[in-house]
Amino acid sequence: MSNQKVAQRETIEGDDENNTIYHPYAFHVSGPRKVSAPNWRDLINSSWKDGNYKRTVIACFIQAVYLLELDRQENRSQETALAPKWFIPFKYKLSKTLIDERDGSIYGAILEWDRSAALSDFILIRPSCAPRAVLALRGTLLKGPTLRRDLEDDLRFLAFESLKGSVRFNGALDALKKVAGAYGSHNVAVAGHSLGAGFALQVGKLMAKQGLFVETHLFNPPSVSLAMSLKNVGEKAVVVWQKVKAMVSSNGGSASNEDGNGSSNLVGFNKWVPHLYVNNSDYICCYYTDPTDGSNGGGGAAAAEKENVRPPSAANRNVAAKLFVLSKGKQKFLEAHGLEQWWSDDLEVELALQSSKLISKQLKSLYSLPPNSTTNRQ
Repeated sequence: MSNQKVAQRETIEGDDENNTIYHPYAFHVSGPRKVSAPNWRDLINSSWKDGNYKRTVIACFIQAVYLLELDRQENRSQETALAPKWFIPFKYKLSKTLIDERDGSIYGAILEWDRSAALSDFILIRPSCAPRAVLALRGTLLKGPTLRRDLEDDLRFLAFESLKGSVRFNGALDALKKVAGAYGSHNVAVAGHSLGAGFALQVGKLMAKQGLFVETHLFNPPSVSLAMSLKNVGEKAVVVWQKVKAMVSSNGGSASNEDGNGSSNLVGFNKWVPHLYVNNSDYICCYYTDPTDGSNGGGGAAAAEKENVRPPSAANRNVAAKLFVLSKGKQKFLEAHGLEQWWSDDLEVELALQSSKLISKQLKSLYSLPPNSTTNRQ
């Protein structure tokens, strides 16, 4: 009888391993094909200096966060877990997971440079431009117990154009402050996809207002203009809209003061330049491509929204953000909004705009100092 149980257990474990090997989210199945792991040559010419390499690896880190939650939901063991394969090849290790204590779900993770693993491959020091630590934040996961909290934050953004009332916002901000304090903000990056990009943008912005400039990468970030367009669908939609705002307000309170208690910081505009990766076919983030002057279809109505126009005091200063646009013609939404497109081997992105009305609105509090205030340098 005991032998039968052992045989049955071995069969189950063997099935789990086979399922992992052929799982569609396994790194060797759906991960990047032409990205090499770090080696001693990076000491001479770091791959991290290549923007395409950095974009690919950081997108893989965010995918790892999605899979950390899926591994948890599917009770995968350390041997069969899918997530580690998405960061271990790049010589990073899992330092901390960000857990929503309300449902136990994992919404973010801190990945740190694994010096021991690097030394085993004769990489004596961390390659130039490789972050010491990365805070990666996932987006909405339409599966399992995390669905409710994910959608709650989605509705919060649509209602208030801010995520500051969210429990996850506070958790992400606290984690980023701690890791920046430990390694220095110049050695840290924050990145997110979809809803996670919304968190990363607002957390990174708040850090910049405090004089801490963290490298920021935003994949398919949700656009404020999406919320604005939904408001105008019709009378019925307006009624639903008010109910949504009331529901989210009762859960976390309105975040009307997006900038919190921090003071506006002109230095933040000069030194903090987030990287945005958008797909023109993705209606969640495509509004970011609308230029400041409205020349590409912005229209008079959009130009009339003065809060979206870049302030004159910042007109001739450094870029507000680096906006990388992917255009593949007409695509289905799930394909255009997917994270996997950003590590595709044949990906061609264009640095289309250095600023836009929507970017200007998101970052407007960094453009100028309020009266009788001094620049905060840290």
